Amino acid sequence: MTRSPDRPDRPYDRLDRALHAATAKLTNGLSPNATLAAWADWAGHLAAAPGRQMALWERAVDNATALARDALRGEADAPPPFQPAHTDHRFGHPGWARPPFRAWAQGYLAAQDWWQAAASDLPGVQPRNAERVRFMLRQMLDMAAPSNSPALNPEIIQTLATRGPQALAAGARHWMEDAAQALDVPPPATGPRVGHDIACTPGQVVFRNHLFELIQYAPQTDTVHAQPILIVPAWIMKYYILDLSPRNSLINWLVGQGHTVFCISWINPGPEMAEVSLDDYRRDGVMAAVDAVAQIVPDTAIHACGYCLGGTILSIAAATMARDGDALLASVTLLAAQTDFSEAGELLLFLDESELAFLEDMMAEQGTLDGRQMAGAFQALRAEDLVWTRAVRRYLMGEDDRATDMAAWNADTTRMPARMHSEYLRSLFLENRLSGGRFAVEGRVIALRDIRVPVFAVGTESDHIAPWHSVYKIALFTDTELTFCLTSGGHNGGIVSEPGHPHRHYRIGCRSPGALYADPDSWQATHDLRDGSWWGEWGAWLARHSGPRDAAPPAMGAPERGLAALCAAPGDYVHLR
Repeated sequence: MTRSPDRPDRPYDRLDRALHAATAKLTNGLSPNATLAAWADWAGHLAAAPGRQMALWERAVDNATALARDALRGEADAPPPFQPAHTDHRFGHPGWARPPFRAWAQGYLAAQDWWQAAASDLPGVQPRNAERVRFMLRQMLDMAAPSNSPALNPEIIQTLATRGPQALAAGARHWMEDAAQALDVPPPATGPRVGHDIACTPGQVVFRNHLFELIQYAPQTDTVHAQPILIVPAWIMKYYILDLSPRNSLINWLVGQGHTVFCISWINPGPEMAEVSLDDYRRDGVMAAVDAVAQIVPDTAIHACGYCLGGTILSIAAATMARDGDALLASVTLLAAQTDFSEAGELLLFLDESELAFLEDMMAEQGTLDGRQMAGAFQALRAEDLVWTRAVRRYLMGEDDRATDMAAWNADTTRMPARMHSEYLRSLFLENRLSGGRFAVEGRVIALRDIRVPVFAVGTESDHIAPWHSVYKIALFTDTELTFCLTSGGHNGGIVSEPGHPHRHYRIGCRSPGALYADPDSWQATHDLRDGSWWGEWGAWLARHSGPRDAAPPAMGAPERGLAALCAAPGDYVHLR
């Protein structure tokens, strides 16, 4: 892997890198130095704050008193003194309201309350270190929760009393299946199948290079809007998050609305692609796809849509095209995509110079960042649900994971080239060059404000990966027509939110060019909730910017230009493991 001049390649430096890589594999890429520095910063400032120590002692006494009163009262119907967060479902079983389980749950929540207070608002502690300490405390508390213990969890006790050996046998079988999968043993062919039950919208692969396959979807209407749509998914995931089952496939829905839809299906890279760069993904990915679509549907502009990291690289490509006078884009849609990373949420906890050095050394040895390593970081953000609750239900209660389309996609992880991922983390996450006016493409800096086509941006309310306040910042760095939509749900569920999906809502508003900036909280307060799916709003927006639906569907591919159909969708790259 190519290294910066400050990372020399002398024999003893190679020894250090080998040690870092081995350590990073054990810690899932986390730097012990960064961890120790965070604890030392917090503990040192707490030791020098006798006033805070007294306040924490008083809080401990108050919490203990509240626990004692609740235990002595013994009223199961009385509201408990401590409540879990609204996203914490570990204590939802009715058994937790009865003694002695109530006392165990309340004791845990009281300890959680105390430690949260101990790690918050301590003057002098570096904000990043304080966040890391809170995160690590939460991980330790999640591990020690009474809901994880067969002897303390009333739901486990009830399950074992009714199902007994069958539950334990099923749990052991699930554990062996997961252990085998961790050792790269292919799982049995069960559940939704790619190309049959999911990723099954009809189409053809009409272009392929070393980075991606371009899928053109078959028309479902007699006439279409003249301007096509190009979808750029994230390379951190398989593209078919946007083409799950036919009922909730965004791609299938767009085709049914009379749009000609193209989608990039990124390759799952191996170690041989270690030197592929971030700009390769722009040039040989996004721009190659734009050029191919322009040849298949000539003489018209293209609506480009990017999801997650695909939206980030699309914004880079769009700003570069604007700088260079390339007018091939008709609009840009960004789905849960960040262009400014100063408020990128808890993922920033995993990134500073120390963390990046360990991660780069691990990737240099592997050639890629393994998808399971990245998935582990995402799971840690919601460990109480995605790790511990799942483990309890799967191993101790014998419940199988539901074979849903989303679960099948979530298990289908991808790798990332070492150089590309290092450049992405350093230039965007760590140094925030794109919104800071310091991101260069082909030797010249680009600016998001050069984008003049309409922009439609979507944020999701409970996104842990791309927090909506961060997504909303596109409003700070552009001056074009901007429609922003805030929808319920998380990073994936909020986007895969088809019409008819229950309990969905959204807010939407349009900013005209030159309008004054409104901060995200003010924007939220001044835009009313609307029930239903945001898809309809986007569809109407696309229709307004695409003109009437009166064109004949284009041919599949352009054989006369060397873009003949290569194989049926979903193509070959999506099956690479």
